Amino acid sequence: MYTILKKQLLNSNEIYLMEIRAPWVAQRGLPGQFVIVIPHDKGERVPLTICDIHPERESVDIVFQVVGDSTRWLSRLNEGERIYAMVGPLGRASELITAPGEEQKSMRLLFVAGGVGIAPVYPQVKWAHSMGIPTDVIIGARNKSLLFFEDKMRHVCDNLFVMTDDGSYGEHGLVTTKIQSLCTSPSGAFQSPYSHCVAIGPLPMMKFVSLLTKEIGLKTIVSMNCMMVDGTGMCGACRVTVGDTVKFTCVDGPEFDGHLVDFDEAGRRLRTPDRQRYRIATVGEQPDGHTCNLGAAVAETLTRQKAQEQDPLVRAGNFDEVSFGFTRQQAVAEARRCLHCKKPMCVTQCPVSIQIPEFIAAVAAEDFALAASVIARDSSLPAVCGRVCPQETQCEGSCILGRKGEPIAIGALERFVADWSRDHPSQASCPKGDIATPQTRSHIKVAVIGSGPSGLTCAGDLAKQGYQVTVFEALHHAGGVLVYGIPEFRLPKQKVVEPEIENLRRLGVEIKTNVIVGKSLTVDDLFDLHGYKAVYIASGAGLPKFMNIPGETLGGVLSANELLTRTNLMHGYDSRYDTPVYLGRRVAVIGGGNVAMDAARTAKRLGSDVTVVYRREQADMPARREEVHHALEEGIHFSFLTNPVAFLGDEQGNVCAMRCIRMSMGEKDEKGRRKFNPVPGSEFQIDVDNVVVALGTSPNPLIKSTTPGLVTETWGGLKADADGRTSRPGVFAGGDAVTGAATVILAMGAGRTAAKAIHQYLSSEK
Repeated sequence: MYTILKKQLLNSNEIYLMEIRAPWVAQRGLPGQFVIVIPHDKGERVPLTICDIHPERESVDIVFQVVGDSTRWLSRLNEGERIYAMVGPLGRASELITAPGEEQKSMRLLFVAGGVGIAPVYPQVKWAHSMGIPTDVIIGARNKSLLFFEDKMRHVCDNLFVMTDDGSYGEHGLVTTKIQSLCTSPSGAFQSPYSHCVAIGPLPMMKFVSLLTKEIGLKTIVSMNCMMVDGTGMCGACRVTVGDTVKFTCVDGPEFDGHLVDFDEAGRRLRTPDRQRYRIATVGEQPDGHTCNLGAAVAETLTRQKAQEQDPLVRAGNFDEVSFGFTRQQAVAEARRCLHCKKPMCVTQCPVSIQIPEFIAAVAAEDFALAASVIARDSSLPAVCGRVCPQETQCEGSCILGRKGEPIAIGALERFVADWSRDHPSQASCPKGDIATPQTRSHIKVAVIGSGPSGLTCAGDLAKQGYQVTVFEALHHAGGVLVYGIPEFRLPKQKVVEPEIENLRRLGVEIKTNVIVGKSLTVDDLFDLHGYKAVYIASGAGLPKFMNIPGETLGGVLSANELLTRTNLMHGYDSRYDTPVYLGRRVAVIGGGNVAMDAARTAKRLGSDVTVVYRREQADMPARREEVHHALEEGIHFSFLTNPVAFLGDEQGNVCAMRCIRMSMGEKDEKGRRKFNPVPGSEFQIDVDNVVVALGTSPNPLIKSTTPGLVTETWGGLKADADGRTSRPGVFAGGDAVTGAATVILAMGAGRTAAKAIHQYLSSEK
């Protein structure tokens, strides 16, 4: 897949055309949509509008200009070679194509294209020609050598007008000059013969075309594809103001009403950051790993064992894992503290019901293989859970020892067992009777949408029961939030996440990356075209929330999702990768949850002076106590009882300060949390170079909008019962897509519950 079938240099400005095999995109792509191209395993996610579609060859054409490391790499590939990944189709199709048939019959179209924008105009003109819609096209460039597609365009339009700034070819002048002449009556008044204008090209060109057509009274559509970064809605970097509303280009666009777009704001956001103020934040080359030199024997006492950690001053400058984990001696000593209660509350408080006393007893007896087997019966991701689950509010929070002292370090013991199992594969054994053998495997196919903790857990449990399970993942790496959201220093990807996913593959789970359900194919396609008998939607909650206060679209204001995705998924902190992370010296992180802590500690490691701004008190923070403790140790500042009310910008349109107001705590609300109130007259200013907004996420609306009959909550989540059943027979859902952003272990619990319900459903259907 993703083989380059054709390559062509289009002009002297290093603009290339490539035809690439991409069956998912070729099946469903429409004019106006785009794809994300990743040239190589360390490359950026490059958004490119689809130039042409060849369903019979299962391929699409893309056109790109060499402007950075990733596109330079792409330009060096030849026919027969492969790119690393292509994701799509993304975005909404052109509104011209989706317009009612009667409206299309009355259309007369004017397309205006400049620079690389000539390429995405072509498929729309080609569609109009196939529909018999009268169409004129204006293409423009600085000079003749920068033009391309002239002959292709002439074959699919009624009239083609070529404009060059220097008059070296075609007519001398700007594209706006030609629009004015075409839309001026003999009397000299504006009179447009067209129903719509579509302008695609450099921002200045689209701005001035829109200003002119607004004066003429000609409806104008522009493509803001140039704003995009990730393309799936998860980072929020492509925000653009359209009228009075801030839109996400990748989800709501890429095409918008040109008369409503704030082009000046968009232009400021697209500028390369000032290198004197912002830097491409990286850290030094990371060592392969650490060896714990804790040599002293651990006394067998009732004192809770504590794993050795990196020194805070050292770890604040690297992305290595903070905790080294228990040694063998520490794990055994900690396990022997367990009282083995007759009614172990730790089990009932575990969302996946791990038999905690049983695995702890095996650790105490130094039978680590048995301990791993016990955990594996109920958890597909023990090395993950041992590191990131909030045990203090779940299993450890209910431990009897915690009533008069310190609870058993259940999470640290789970991590120890999982790491031991990974490092001793020949000694570790799978739980007997739980893995389906080839003789017991079923031919029934189940689809899982999303490869985060909920999807992986559901897939693993169903595979153990013999079902043929396929996981569809939108990104180019499996793992969901485990890969893009949680930093390396908390959850190592290669050492921890990848082996956990590989374990699922060994169970027979197939994982297909770069497939966006709702775009590449739909839920109905899974049933009707691909033969799946049940679908589990675990697409998470990846759409970032913002504060909706003045100045939020200034340069330097970004979501925590964007910072973490650039750093974790795209390795922006590593100079060997192409994706940059631009950060200034002073960074403010808004929020008090785990994501805010992850963003703050990441920015600290990238060399910034970081302040966390939170509207309540420290005791009210929803983040894990351990994460707050680590952040304080690493030198991150906190400003409690502080709420931003506006972001202030400099003359270049970059954020330079944050206006805040002091808050006071009041009475508790119906949920038991104390209310907060602004203190009149307490406004003050914090100088910043960047603001990272970490106020939560919501489910992407893509699946609900493309799945008829799927009922959703008013806030956007999918509606499902306690077992994960939705309003559609055979469609189940769970995790953050149903609850909103929550914890890894709660998502896993939902996956386990849904797997049981799916098994019951399929058993009853036989």
